Amino acid sequence: MLLEVLDADLLEGVRNALTEDIGSGDITAALVPENATTTATVICRETAVLCGMAWFNAVFAELDTGITVDWQARDGDPVGPDQRICRVSGPAAPILTGERTALNFLQTLSGTATLARRYADAVNGLPVKILDTRKTLPGLRQAQKYAVRTGGCHNHRMGLYDGVLIKENHIAAAGSIELAVRAARTASPGMPVEVEVEDLDQVTATLAAGADRLLLDNFTASELATAVIAVAGRAQLEASGAIDLENIRDMALTGVQLISIGALTKHVHAIDYSMLFNKY
Repeated sequence: MLLEVLDADLLEGVRNALTEDIGSGDITAALVPENATTTATVICRETAVLCGMAWFNAVFAELDTGITVDWQARDGDPVGPDQRICRVSGPAAPILTGERTALNFLQTLSGTATLARRYADAVNGLPVKILDTRKTLPGLRQAQKYAVRTGGCHNHRMGLYDGVLIKENHIAAAGSIELAVRAARTASPGMPVEVEVEDLDQVTATLAAGADRLLLDNFTASELATAVIAVAGRAQLEASGAIDLENIRDMALTGVQLISIGALTKHVHAIDYSMLFNKY
């Protein structure tokens, strides 16, 4: 499900995480007899959406090709307290070495997917897409954006390289909204141009400048509804700022096509997973 993550990015992230944890060597796992084998079971301790299988698998594949992982659930599946998620079998020492790193990926990406599912469910049935932002954990951009999709939401731009988003400081540097949009068209021909606007007056100016999408920042529901009427389909409208699970449905009912939520990737509640080992 939704397996669109670049292998190179995944492997680089896993290798960096292992290097960070192992350093010059796992001096505690070195106490385990070299020929010892074991089986360990991963248990979920709370209601969640599973995400991160590929990263979990990659951790153990990097440490020892003799380790096998048998999954009882898949990315995107709802899981609950005391549910068995997978079984890890093979040489005991490298499984012990990879335990924390593998669970770190699983808990973080499942946390992101779980929150994304809550937001997706909150607007179920409405013609609106919930987007993430660039407010991701450093080094986990691709992974968290995968988790957002796994949870049922959608990705905004991946970075500064694949989408034009003109904000207040860009406008100030360019001299005006019109000049900023014109410069963007020249610098990135064919790329959609989005402009962040802060009030209804700027909506009019941004439309006149020919922007493709307006990011309505910290608008109330009433202001969003007014902007929808004023724009009348001439540009896409994205709402952002001061939107949470309590008010997102009201915001979506105004008629905006998109709502971006920074909390999807920055307010991560790590899901509680445990790995229980059998005796060696």
